[in-house]
Amino acid sequence: MIRIVRGAALGVTVALALAACGGGGDKSGGNPLDQKSSGGGGAGSVVVGSANFPESQLIGELYAQALEAKGVKVTKKFNIGSREIYFDQVKSGGITVMPEYNGALLTTSVDKASKAVTTDEVNSELKAKLPATLEVLDSSKAEDKDSVTVNSQTAAKYHLKSIADLKPVAGQLTIGGPSEFKTRQQGLVGLESKYGLKFKKFQPFDANAQTTLVKLLKNDSIQAADLFTTDPTISANKFVVLEDPQNVFSAQNVTPLVYKSGLNETGVAALNAVSAKLTTNDLLAMMTKVVSDKADASTVAKDWLKQAGLGG
Repeated sequence: MIRIVRGAALGVTVALALAACGGGGDKSGGNPLDQKSSGGGGAGSVVVGSANFPESQLIGELYAQALEAKGVKVTKKFNIGSREIYFDQVKSGGITVMPEYNGALLTTSVDKASKAVTTDEVNSELKAKLPATLEVLDSSKAEDKDSVTVNSQTAAKYHLKSIADLKPVAGQLTIGGPSEFKTRQQGLVGLESKYGLKFKKFQPFDANAQTTLVKLLKNDSIQAADLFTTDPTISANKFVVLEDPQNVFSAQNVTPLVYKSGLNETGVAALNAVSAKLTTNDLLAMMTKVVSDKADASTVAKDWLKQAGLGG
């Protein structure tokens, strides 16, 4: 998934500055990867990272606090950047635990030619093809996909329900999204190969410009956007998420990516317990609090863990 990146990445996405998820993140300024910390889950500190969008930071908080509740020492390195930046850091052990979306992870960093669509297919390929230092733990039911989302006026004007309906009109439309969306299979590359879409223009936005992206989509300065499906701004602005019958966007279950030797059995069990409880509705509810209510991500994560029986 691209998060504005799901990277792919939740739509999320979302229409806030990253400061809305500031609880517990890197406060030193600069690149969090420049900070020194020890790896590993024994006497050392487990390093929990996040990408540069609010949902990833929220899930990072869930993982970090669940580990801490089990007595695991944690260092947080949030707001790192896109998958293209952080994947090698996990691979080398600079980051121990990273919130991921399994389908986007597979097609972005592991096998760009993968045809896997379902959760089981995606995870089977990940387990077979990930570098030896990495593994994915249990996937949650929570899922947040990239999407082609249009504003209501564009949907009505061209009678749009499916991405396939865009083919006759894409050349008249501007689509916005994270810069990575332009070159990813789960992005413009896949939209062209599977649907034959060539848009009039692609307008890139970085993670800090999501508020602007949503505003421009609402006022029709752009007509389509890559938004995560758990993005609360979709329903708030009556945007239309187009169906994806060709499965450009595969299963995107929230899944921990971990550096194998950096996490002990206690840590693995703590993260799998989060995955066992986390649902898409939970994720949407938490993101609504973070985005719409401007609640602190650390507090939202703490409350959910307590309700799930996983808090300290």
